[in-house]
Formats: sequence, structure tokens, C-alpha cells
Amino acid sequence: MELVKQAYLKGERALFKSHDLKVEDSIFADGESPLKESDHIDISGSIFKWKYPLWYCQNVKMKNSTLLETARSGIWYTNNICIQNSIIEAPKTFRKASHIILDHVDLPLANETLWNCHDIELKHVSARGDYFGMNSENIEIDVLNLSGNYCFDGGKNITVRNSKLVSKDAFWNCENVTVYDSVIIGEYLAWNTKNITFVNCTIESLQGLCYIEGLKMVNCKLINTTLAFEFCKDIDAQIVSHIDSITNPISGKISAHSIGEMI
Repeated sequence: MELVKQAYLKGERALFKSHDLKVEDSIFADGESPLKESDHIDISGSIFKWKYPLWYCQNVKMKNSTLLETARSGIWYTNNICIQNSIIEAPKTFRKASHIILDHVDLPLANETLWNCHDIELKHVSARGDYFGMNSENIEIDVLNLSGNYCFDGGKNITVRNSKLVSKDAFWNCENVTVYDSVIIGEYLAWNTKNITFVNCTIESLQGLCYIEGLKMVNCKLINTTLAFEFCKDIDAQIVSHIDSITNPISGKISAHSIGEMI
């Protein structure tokens, strides 16, 4: 592979349409789309300071690197990308991209991130921002700490493990979601979703778990959760805590240690 090391790169399309390139300890300064249309790129220890760094790329590996806030909308229409031990400050990262692996990645400004993407693996990821993961599918998550409302709206085929989501309106309009060993805090959880399962989860939600078709809950706690299960069909819920209130469920079975109010 050709090596670019400790370079300071300026101007639009600085390394446009590169192939079989290794970039080490370099700075991508002002200039849009420095690596647009590139493939087989290995990046380490580098900093991206400007917009659209990795558009229409293929087969990218990145580690120990940083996308600053000004590198916004940074990775669109890109396929087969693995990012490890890195910080992505930039909002609106990942759009219509596929085969994405994020491993030990911090996204402190993750507004509108991972939209319309597919085949995603998130491992030990921390993110803060609204509308995370909208309309994306085939997602495998292990240890995600997310703070931001409306996450995974419109998502399909999602598995979440060992995570904590602080998110109003999480999992709206979804299909085929399974959440294991996780904590979810936020109002109006999972409305208008089909086939969602929670196993060993703790949930705190005002008017959560409503308008669902195919809801399964195994060994879950509902703490400070009111007006739950409204207009839900095909419920199979085993709750190992008190439920404050339940309103208007349509069909299925709910068991709990105790129930405060049935409406």
C-alpha cells in the first residue's frame, strides 16, 4: 500500500479517488471531500477537520482517529467501513451506508447519525444526540450508552444487548426488535411497532409500550411506568415488579407482582 504519513492536507478532494492507501498521523484540514470515491483505505492516528471526508468509499479501516465537529456529514454512501477506538464529534455521520462496524467509538454530537443504513455492528459505543439510527436495519448492538430522543425510529431487525438508552420515543415504528439485559428510560416507548421483545430489562416510561402488535416481555421491571399497554395486541408480558397503571390493552396476558390501577 502507498503510505501517507504525518501529512497536512488542504484543499478540496486532497486524496480524491485513492486506492490501496495507508494514512498515518495526518491532518485533513480545510477542504471538502478529501477521500471521496476511494477504496481500500487504512487510516490511523489522523484528524479530520472538514466536511464530507469519506463519501462514496469502499473498504475503509480507521483506528485511533478523530472527526471533529466541523467534519459533519462525514460518511455517506460508503460501504464496508470499520472504525475502532475513535471519536466522531461530527453530527449527521453515516447516511445510506452499509456494513458498518463501530468498536469503542464515542459520538458526543450524534444528532441525525446512522440514517437509512444497513448491516451495522455497534460494540462499546457511547452516543449523545436525537434521531440516532433512523430507518436503519439489520443492527447488532452490544454495550451502547445512548442519550438522545427518538432513537431507531423506523428501524428493522435490531438486537440490543447490555445497553442503556435514555430516549423519549425510542423504537417507534419498528419491526423485529429484541432487547436483552438493558435499561431504557423515556416516555412513549415503542409505539406503532411490530414484534418487539424485552428480556431482563428495566424500563421507566410514561405511557410506554402502546399501539404494539406482538409484544413479549420476559423477567422485566417496569418502574414508575404509567398508562402502559394501551391498544396493544398479542401481549405476553412477565413483569417482576409493580406496575403503576395499565390502560386499554386489547389482547394477550400481563402478569406482575402487583398493579396499581387498571383503566
